[in-house]
Amino acid sequence: MELSKTLILNRVQIEQKIQRIAYEIYEDNFEEKEVIIAGIMNSGFVMAKRLQETLKKICKLKTVLVEINIDKSNQHHRAVINMKDTELKGKVIILVDDVLNSGKTLIYSLRAFLDADIKKIRTVLLVDRDHKRYPIIADFVGITLSTTLQEHITVELAPGKEAVYLS
Repeated sequence: MELSKTLILNRVQIEQKIQRIAYEIYEDNFEEKEVIIAGIMNSGFVMAKRLQETLKKICKLKTVLVEINIDKSNQHHRAVINMKDTELKGKVIILVDDVLNSGKTLIYSLRAFLDADIKKIRTVLLVDRDHKRYPIIADFVGITLSTTLQEHITVELAPGKEAVYLS
């Protein structure tokens, strides 16, 4: 039996959410010379790229895009980014993911920045499911959904196929 999917956000709505989040990030960081947009591997990184592209269109804020790689199956491994702690010193980090389920992925991803003397970290999510097991609060959210634990959110960000589904 195939599970039914309900469309939550279409391409246009996703673009509107990303644009609104970009404006919020700029408002929060308009005095900064540079921000680092750190996308969590796969969909979070794709979302981070889209956010960077939108920021370039609306402001002159310099952005550096990095990908965070984590091993979700091994809690003891530190998240990996391709920047040194010295490059992160005094910087604003915008941590981006597509969906927040329990908060575990965001917590693991924060480990990449714990040893660096950063200025601040802000979190961005396209969808917040509101099932937190960890003390994570997103600073910028596209949409918050109250779902059951059995329901699943799917985010598709491939060009021409952008959509968010609930199944």
